[in-house]
Amino acid sequence: MQPLLVATRKGLFVLRGAGTDWAIAAHHFAGEPVTSVQADARDGAWYAALRMGHFGVKLRRSADQGQTWQEIAAPAFPPKPTEGPLADDTTPWSVDLIWTLAAGGADEPGVLWAGCIPAGLFRSTDFGANWTLNTALWEQPGRRDWMGGGYDHAGIHSIVVDPRDSRHVTVAVSCGGVWQTRDGGEHWALTASGMKADYLPADNADDGNAQDPHCLVQCAASPDVLWVQHHCGIYRSDNGGQQWTGIDAPAPSGFGFAVACDPQNPRRAWFVPAQADACRIPVDGRMVVNRTDDGGASFQAFSSGLPQAHAYHLVYRHGLDVSADGQTLAMASTTGGLWLSADAGEHWQGVSNDLPPVAMLRFA
Repeated sequence: MQPLLVATRKGLFVLRGAGTDWAIAAHHFAGEPVTSVQADARDGAWYAALRMGHFGVKLRRSADQGQTWQEIAAPAFPPKPTEGPLADDTTPWSVDLIWTLAAGGADEPGVLWAGCIPAGLFRSTDFGANWTLNTALWEQPGRRDWMGGGYDHAGIHSIVVDPRDSRHVTVAVSCGGVWQTRDGGEHWALTASGMKADYLPADNADDGNAQDPHCLVQCAASPDVLWVQHHCGIYRSDNGGQQWTGIDAPAPSGFGFAVACDPQNPRRAWFVPAQADACRIPVDGRMVVNRTDDGGASFQAFSSGLPQAHAYHLVYRHGLDVSADGQTLAMASTTGGLWLSADAGEHWQGVSNDLPPVAMLRFA
């Protein structure tokens, strides 16, 4: 039975099942906040990031699907320079949260990426035993203009590795736009052309370095197709992010945080709308999932099995995922709801209303 990993404020839950028949099979790190989880398809290892308050961030690895866990090194910044252009950097040089983890390419065994708050990008070449800050991105002149997207400081929440070329990596920053490297991180380019930030004055709305992509995903079968749920709407790129096209907002709203893309069909994607930035609840208290099958030209809103009255669930950036079959979806909220769909989001089955706030879920 396929595992579903659910990272919450009070531990990591492992569910097993198929279709809409799922049940909690295990609970790890009970009571401890898990901020990110990654299942590495290359060797089957699981990784869990924890935010332990005074004890800092921690990272765990399991080689046996959670039967045992090993503590490994967590990403950490080098000492802040005391002289030179970064000496007066007001951003803390300490990792507050590991926001996302990503596996390197199939030809890079042991390579992992970590995106953090503040917006440091870290890389490991030895299964997480050691981590190195990517200084080329951290030292970009525009990095010090990045803003916190809901947190005090900017953070990297999305990392996608091109399956055709492991040296081609794309990251999304809230708020700092979309950045890409084609040489494994030695050089970076800002690739947010076409995005607009309506929270800025009109003259600055096109500033790529100030964009707030809430979540970025890539179609596995067509890696040049990228989808973004942006603070100001939905965007799609057909050329690897070199140019972004805004999508007309579907009913009931174009605001949201989560996006999932069919791994085989680049024209199909799912979104979970909320009312607005200043009112982060479902429109009219009705929870729906929007799906496009034609690249964003049109949308269908599905609600069967979802709460339709007095629903106040917010599905955060990493609260939506689709399995490799393109049909099974999982969705969870910051108020502890968890739902599964076996028919591409058209019907949903509630699994739990009582989980802790969910930070991330991923099919393993």
